[in-house]
Amino acid sequence: MKIFSGAQIYAADKFTIEKQQIDSDALMERSAIQIFNWIHSRMQGAPVKIHLFCGIGNNGGDGIALARHLQEHGYNIAVYVVNYSKTRSKDFLINLERLKARKIWPEFLDSECEFPEIGRDDIIVDAIFGIGLNRAPDGWVVKLMEHLQRTDAFILAVDIPSGLFTDKLPGAENEALRANFVLSFQAPKLIFFLPETGKYVEQWQLLDIGLDPEFLMTTETDYHLIGKNEVLPMYQPRQKFDHKGTYGHAIIIGGSKGKIGAVHLAAKACLSIGAGLVTAYVPECGLLPLQTNLPEVMVATDANLDVLSQINIDIEPSAIGIGVGMGQDKKSVKAFLDFLTDATSPIVVDADALNILASNKSMLKKLPKKSVLTPHPKELERLIGTWKDDFDKLAKTKAFSKKYDCIVLIKGAHTMVIYEGLGYINTTGNPGMATAGSGDVLAGMITGLISQGYDPIHAAVFAVYLHGRAGDIAVEQYGYQSLTASAISDTIGKSFIDLFKMPEQPPQAKEPEQTEEGVQ
Repeated sequence: MKIFSGAQIYAADKFTIEKQQIDSDALMERSAIQIFNWIHSRMQGAPVKIHLFCGIGNNGGDGIALARHLQEHGYNIAVYVVNYSKTRSKDFLINLERLKARKIWPEFLDSECEFPEIGRDDIIVDAIFGIGLNRAPDGWVVKLMEHLQRTDAFILAVDIPSGLFTDKLPGAENEALRANFVLSFQAPKLIFFLPETGKYVEQWQLLDIGLDPEFLMTTETDYHLIGKNEVLPMYQPRQKFDHKGTYGHAIIIGGSKGKIGAVHLAAKACLSIGAGLVTAYVPECGLLPLQTNLPEVMVATDANLDVLSQINIDIEPSAIGIGVGMGQDKKSVKAFLDFLTDATSPIVVDADALNILASNKSMLKKLPKKSVLTPHPKELERLIGTWKDDFDKLAKTKAFSKKYDCIVLIKGAHTMVIYEGLGYINTTGNPGMATAGSGDVLAGMITGLISQGYDPIHAAVFAVYLHGRAGDIAVEQYGYQSLTASAISDTIGKSFIDLFKMPEQPPQAKEPEQTEEGVQ
């Protein structure tokens, strides 16, 4: 699913108006009707008081139009116009007159007004600011938003929580509303998925307001939201006469005394996602644990007992995952840098291998093209430098990815895969996955997909989705606190099966039964 910028949404509005030969007021009416339908389907006329706070731009116009539909269907409403400017949009004024024609008189709020009382069981519709906000709200408006937040009433935001920008952070924490639910028009906003702005959005849902399909289909975007529909086309089905050699020979390189478990997790995940053959290359101390606990994996060892001191591979692997549990002993650093000098196979670089690269940045140019780097936040910072906010982090990661022609993961609640100026935002996963070894499993999964012939960018996007989905399935059994990396790895197969499950249908009402006495 495409994620459009604020400028692109405005362009889509304009394109739709011209192509469909409608006026902007008609588009606003579509938006209001869709919001009303969403509310009405859930509330069915419930006697809850709905407070609509409307700005004087188009977002406020949506709120004013919504108020008319709510009133016509008998809802108990109160309408407030947040009068923060003398400039009003044309469509806001049109809908304001329609509201007055129905004898609904909004209360106009300004810097001198007392704020209305709102019960905690009431509902607030936030239609103060939309995506067109280009400056910090006035101080009194910030105080109004603080007042709304303190009521503990349910806040339903129209398109975007008021005070948020589409391309930068609010100036201060209190300059934006935290919404319980956001009804976003046509496409989600990038800010829903960034840690510093996503905290203002508890839940969201899309409303189709009929923006023209031609624009939506042909306009390229910098970010894509990745769900089941997006990864299904990436899936490569197995054929009847395939054999283990068809699916490649992957090598997981890493481990050190006390950290062989990381290699175990990565190698097991590599197998579980479908690699035909997997070899673990570890120091001598890893031989017995791996051979005993992971019999499907072959093991090759360095002569050194506790750390890797050299990497000598006598096969041509189809993919390599390197760094898990490797440590940064001087011998291991030299072994890794020597290995990188002659590396040609696709590489997934994780953990200590990333930290070694961060300390030896000249070696980044030695990475094979389209190598996949899987840093956690601190490792990412060592690679690209510090950032001032999430938007700066995205810009710096994109620049790094372009400079070294590599694929970079930005791990988080919505892990992003960055390559060639594009960002792929994942929708699966949960807080229970914040556990030791989860990243080792992901590195193994990406390596395993590349081994099978997946393009590295598809391997990264697909593995991130499956990794999160495995976590979502596993957490239903274990709960957040008890979820482990091993449980995630054990559930990879179920995440594949889930790809082809049809969504569950809601229960249907039974037909009345016919008896001799009549209809029951």
